[in-house]
Amino acid sequence: MYLCIDIGNSQVHCGVFSATGELQVQFRHNTAHVGSSDQFAVFLLQVLRENNIEPNLLRNVAIASVVPSVDYSVTAAFLKYFNLKPLFLQPGVKTGIKISSNHPGEIGADLIAGAVGGITKYPNKHLLIFDFGTATTMIYVTPQAEFVGGAVLPGIRLMMESLQNNTAKLFTVNISAPQKPISKDTRQAIQSGLYYSQIGAAKELINQVIAEYHIVRSELVIIGTGGFATMLNTSQFFDEIVPDLILIGLREIVKLNE
Repeated sequence: MYLCIDIGNSQVHCGVFSATGELQVQFRHNTAHVGSSDQFAVFLLQVLRENNIEPNLLRNVAIASVVPSVDYSVTAAFLKYFNLKPLFLQPGVKTGIKISSNHPGEIGADLIAGAVGGITKYPNKHLLIFDFGTATTMIYVTPQAEFVGGAVLPGIRLMMESLQNNTAKLFTVNISAPQKPISKDTRQAIQSGLYYSQIGAAKELINQVIAEYHIVRSELVIIGTGGFATMLNTSQFFDEIVPDLILIGLREIVKLNE
């Protein structure tokens, strides 16, 4: 069995895959509450056993982390309680993709894992992958598995917090799809602005990439992932929502590096 872990700014997303590649169980933990190696290990042991998975059956662990402050505790948890050295996705790890960025070391491990997950599901296609998490990111991958680059903008929750923290009268709202773009009260107006700013940015990025790289739309697959992807797909401009895309990519990466 393989345990794949996506350590994001808000949540730690974990998935256990069978040897044949089937995702057997997935679960989440608050990144801010990872705590010590002992605390994180106890959490993992309890969740695995509650799902009838014997921890000693884990063969390998692959991790994509964008939160360096928790990496030590997570590593120590596996060394101490599982007798496993986790594979962190970092420069030098085999991924099967070519990175064309000017500064490859600056690319988030989650973006690379998402790209590998994308080409695993859709080989030989142009891919645009949107990840709606703490930040909203988009990456473009060619049919030749070349990671060309991407775009980053504030995530929908960060946008809401910015409004609350930098204005005198605006406040936190539930993040949800509005019934209509023009609202008659402040709460719904904030919801509308948050929602359509993300939708508008995504659609414009899609149009710009198609034009710049002369992509035929039928040869392009647009994938949405991350916590807000399903909510934002009410206009259905994604071809598919894949919540576990990064975990799928990590599963392929750990197999490549065995």
